[in-house]
Amino acid sequence: MTDSAQNTTPGQPPPGVAADSGAAASAGEQTGANRVEGSAAPAGGTPEGPPVDGPDAAEMEDRWRRALADLDNLRKRYARELGRERAAERELVTSAFLPVLDTIDRALEHAGADPRSIIEGIRSLREQALAVVAGLGFRREDEAGVPFDPTRHEVVGVVDADHSDAAPGSVAAVVRPGYGAPGHQLRPAAVTVAQRPETVAHRPGS
Repeated sequence: MTDSAQNTTPGQPPPGVAADSGAAASAGEQTGANRVEGSAAPAGGTPEGPPVDGPDAAEMEDRWRRALADLDNLRKRYARELGRERAAERELVTSAFLPVLDTIDRALEHAGADPRSIIEGIRSLREQALAVVAGLGFRREDEAGVPFDPTRHEVVGVVDADHSDAAPGSVAAVVRPGYGAPGHQLRPAAVTVAQRPETVAHRPGS
């Protein structure tokens, strides 16, 4: 018998074989465990990895404060512009009425010498005032005999068409003139409307 056979113990592999196989098995188990641990890691990285990209709380607060400041500046600028626009409109209307005041002054200066100048002055004032109002976009509405228009007229009375020069359904008389433009009435004209007696008798609410 050789020395190798004498040193072999029953039930055990030859020297060197068992040690290598066990080491390989142990190394394989350790590698497999490491592989399982690695596959279980989250896709976003380990807790020790870099933080997710995005604004932090301080940056979000800074953006919020900047937006509030921009909104406040816009509000102040709008208030200033609105004030300037209103001032310009007041100047425009006042300048338009200055000739009317000049005519009143002249009429009063000549009132003592010629009383008829008062009448002429009033007529001139009326024409000037009507021109100013029309220039501002509000034409005078005081025509009789025109068809009744609910968008321009306000009925304050009904008259018998047989005793009026106006046709049925038209304006018989203007009690108070109106001022405005199509689609934009400053004040409707107060009018009486001509109707047939039977129409007046059967009017709703009569």
